[in-house]
Amino acid sequence: MTNHHSQIDASLVKIRNLSFARGPHKIFDGIDLDIQRGKVTAIMGPSGTGKTTLLRLIGGQLRPDTGTVEVDGEAVPRLGHRQLYQLRKRMGMLFQNGALLTDINAFDNVAFPLREHTRLSERLIRTLVLMKLEAVGLRGARDLMPSELSGGMSRRVALARAVVMDPMIMMYDEPFTGQDPISMGVLVRLIRSLNDAMGLSSIIVSHDIQETAAIADYIYLLSGGKVVAEGTTDDLYASESEWAQQFLQGEPDGPVPFHYPARDFTEDMLDLPAGGAN
Repeated sequence: MTNHHSQIDASLVKIRNLSFARGPHKIFDGIDLDIQRGKVTAIMGPSGTGKTTLLRLIGGQLRPDTGTVEVDGEAVPRLGHRQLYQLRKRMGMLFQNGALLTDINAFDNVAFPLREHTRLSERLIRTLVLMKLEAVGLRGARDLMPSELSGGMSRRVALARAVVMDPMIMMYDEPFTGQDPISMGVLVRLIRSLNDAMGLSSIIVSHDIQETAAIADYIYLLSGGKVVAEGTTDDLYASESEWAQQFLQGEPDGPVPFHYPARDFTEDMLDLPAGGAN
């Protein structure tokens, strides 16, 4: 492969000049992002900055108002239903609620996508499911029902299910929310080790700074519809950007104000008409 060619192929997901609004509320205002093959890329920022919306744009559930979203060379918004379905089969997704099917055990939860989308024999399915459960350390829990699993375990079963089809890309939507410190540490290590062992490309949407920064190869900080800072973890910690510093240090006030815009407090309390007492 020539060097010129490998540069083109380094980005699995390419987003250019992406704008997206819900009514008058502009969620993205001309952003550029690259998700590199084989790497863990984090999308971070204050809540309400559209990080989950970004995953939906990449998965084709939403279409951009302007700009382009390309996954593995395909322009996602232009794909028809069938092509989109084929593309989505190559994407794994872990939602923050884990969303296991409650009436079947851990094994059947992980087997579900294989039974749904492939014609593999049950014997082969068993091998694949046990391999994936082993990878998340839960082969011994295969017969447990979701109600018998701890929160951390059910998220790991959901992770095994998300990677059972060997996706090319894994998307994690707030994967650490609501986890105790031990489960969180396990998940962090798993996301990194699965990414590297399976040759995945991973996108983590999160506001858990320490955990995400520990495993991300590259981080984008979003705020107010823009990419306000980007780089490796070290780049961002060394950055002059006040946005980056406020976010990484978890400061309550900075470029992202603590107070939502409001009229003057005294006026509000006295309920004077805006503009004073006249």
